Amino acid sequence: MSYRVREIVYTLQGEGANSGKAVVLCRFEGCNLSCGFCDTDFQGIDGPGGGEFESAFELAEVVSERWKGDMSNGRVLCTGGEPLLQLDGQLVEAFHLKGFEILLETNGTIELPDGIDWVCVSPKKGREPVVRNGNELKLAFPQKDVDPGSYLSLDFEHFYLQPISGIDLSSNTHRAVEYCLKNPRWALSLQIHKYIGIP
Repeated sequence: MSYRVREIVYTLQGEGANSGKAVVLCRFEGCNLSCGFCDTDFQGIDGPGGGEFESAFELAEVVSERWKGDMSNGRVLCTGGEPLLQLDGQLVEAFHLKGFEILLETNGTIELPDGIDWVCVSPKKGREPVVRNGNELKLAFPQKDVDPGSYLSLDFEHFYLQPISGIDLSSNTHRAVEYCLKNPRWALSLQIHKYIGIP
């Protein structure tokens, strides 16, 4: 199987429980949902480090070349779009053979391959997640007619509200803060990469 990747960059994770940690961000092309508030360019393979990779080994090799630290702390962040349209067992194995911990950001609508080390699900309105357990659930907030409380029955260690960016970011952030104060199982996740100007 070949893999189509929008970008591969060495950066800091900008949101959620791993915020601030060094990662190689591997953004896969394509998504199976269409969300009006999406702020991510996942179309095409012409971003920094992007391209089409003919094998899991080839892609894992390119990702390992981007990592700058000791591989005992190696982390690859698989995101998109929707990475599970492409991320499969062969690539999971190839990343592990290179020494990477695999962090995944998914909308939760596709079953996971075995071996993912950190699972972050970001559910979307109208699509019940099939991935119902993991490390963190990160809900873009607010989504019309979506009650964050409806996700608390799922089996996650962390529950985050992440304000939707754009012209309403300030208002959305205020609403998320107020919700977290009233519902303390939720924590606020800010996209720090946007504040400090990194990928």
